[in-house]
Amino acid sequence: MTSLPPAAVPLAATFSPGPEAGQLLGLLAWCASAAGVGGVITVGTLMALQLRSGEHGEGGQHFRGLFFVMLASVLASTAGPLVAALGSLAL
Repeated sequence: MTSLPPAAVPLAATFSPGPEAGQLLGLLAWCASAAGVGGVITVGTLMALQLRSGEHGEGGQHFRGLFFVMLASVLASTAGPLVAALGSLAL
């Protein structure tokens, strides 16, 4: 019996996103910044509308909302630099 040589195993295809990925990250960063500004405006408006309602612990609720808006804004704005720091997006 003759043995046939093993078939060449194809390598996994590589993924190269190109310059469009950078443009998409930039667009998402701008959208996240706009959403953060909108969130701060919304929390500020709610604080102004309920200024004299007199509920105990009301300030903590407002500052918690402001904290979450700021945390989300920081997380979204650092996504682009984190991806850039990790290197190429090619797999």
